[in-house]
Amino acid sequence: MIAQKRTKSILLVNQKDQAIGYGEKLAVHLLGRRHRAFSIFIFNSCGELLIQKRAREKYHSGGLWSNSACGHFSRPLISTRSVRRRLKEETGLSVPLQEVFSFAYRARLANNLIENEIDHVFVGRSDLKPNLNREEAVAYKYIGLEKLKKDLARHPERYSAWLKLIMDKYFRKLA
Repeated sequence: MIAQKRTKSILLVNQKDQAIGYGEKLAVHLLGRRHRAFSIFIFNSCGELLIQKRAREKYHSGGLWSNSACGHFSRPLISTRSVRRRLKEETGLSVPLQEVFSFAYRARLANNLIENEIDHVFVGRSDLKPNLNREEAVAYKYIGLEKLKKDLARHPERYSAWLKLIMDKYFRKLA
């Protein structure tokens, strides 16, 4: 049995992605504890990916370009409904999403925080213009995957750690 969740807490998981408890979001990232997260990739009808520039005030990876939206699970159930809710909060978009894969990774971030996640990747389709929540993101653009891969190679410092990893190792699973 896992402990009751607290305000601003995220779900901690073991290496098999089984819920083992909760932790306060910042503390989890300071200590590098494994937690469950999700990344959303929205493509338009031209096959271009919607990417967003994270708000500078974000506690990590602020000012970096990243995937369409992302977040952490706060409950043991992997709920597409909660993922869709987060997409709506960040971008104003409400579209059907499908989980396409998940993967584990660990990355040290620029401000001495550590991502240690099992990341569930969801894909959706939309040609609608996003209405960004300025507390989350300050800009967006649609970009072809090949063009994104080239820019990632030239300017990796402009992108979030998880987007770089997904585009490097799981590129084919997105298309």
